[in-house]
Amino acid sequence: MNTLRTIKSLVYAGTLDLGGMPVRQAFPSAKIGQVDPFLLLHHADLKVPSHIPVKQAGVGPHPHRGFSPVTIVYKGGVQHRDSRGNVNVVYEGGTQWMNAGMGIIHSERPPQDIFDKGGRQEIVQLWVNTPAAHKMDQPSYFPLNAEDTPTIISEDGLVKVLVHAGEHAGKRSPVPTLSPVNVISLFIQKGGRYQLEVPVEHSAFFYVLKGKLNYKGDGEIEAHYAAILNNDGSGFELEALEDAVVLLGSGTPLNEAVTSHGPFVMNNQTEIMEAFRDYKLGKMGVLIED
Repeated sequence: MNTLRTIKSLVYAGTLDLGGMPVRQAFPSAKIGQVDPFLLLHHADLKVPSHIPVKQAGVGPHPHRGFSPVTIVYKGGVQHRDSRGNVNVVYEGGTQWMNAGMGIIHSERPPQDIFDKGGRQEIVQLWVNTPAAHKMDQPSYFPLNAEDTPTIISEDGLVKVLVHAGEHAGKRSPVPTLSPVNVISLFIQKGGRYQLEVPVEHSAFFYVLKGKLNYKGDGEIEAHYAAILNNDGSGFELEALEDAVVLLGSGTPLNEAVTSHGPFVMNNQTEIMEAFRDYKLGKMGVLIED
């Protein structure tokens, strides 16, 4: 490993109300906008309500265009349905990767067996921007189950790494991305250490879901903080001061104009208006849940 990256900004993921659900938002915030090509990071750890049918819990049908809403499951499971006819459940350790393209409607609900899985959902949703050349591609959906996710175990057994997208340590995820990105989860037991290489051209951040870390060169970082890294090195080193769970994102910046409104992310305001028009005209399809 060569020079270690330094931390540009440390951001606390405050809680906001998202349709009645408490969700932590690491970015964008008043302190940091996008981490190009990553637009948004939400972290939710929720008890599934038992007073309503499971099929009414979670997030109901809503549209997207122009980016990839990605859901990584840390506890429980998520049932995905969309207007292209895809229906699938991904459980703990898995990933739902959807390229919204020209427009799609989807829902994300707890699976019917969620109470057999502990009755909790812990997820991170990451919005990954799509290059302008592909924003109007046909939508696509790719589920990656835990058993198919490339996994690395450290020699001392204290660190487990899941490669949700991209490549790490010679392991490549089968998820099809539209630009070079790496999305990786690390589960580090207390006392464990891990060094990561990050492509020098990538923007990079990591978010601590759980525990406390020592970031070599910059000190301690607690749970629910996101560290945005400078592009001044080829990697970094983490040591777990407590059992920790960490999400790393790195990617080649698109360096394109971003205009967003609600569920649509395009390159200018005209394209946003067209997205709302097309949604109202039914061009993104229809999703009727049974």
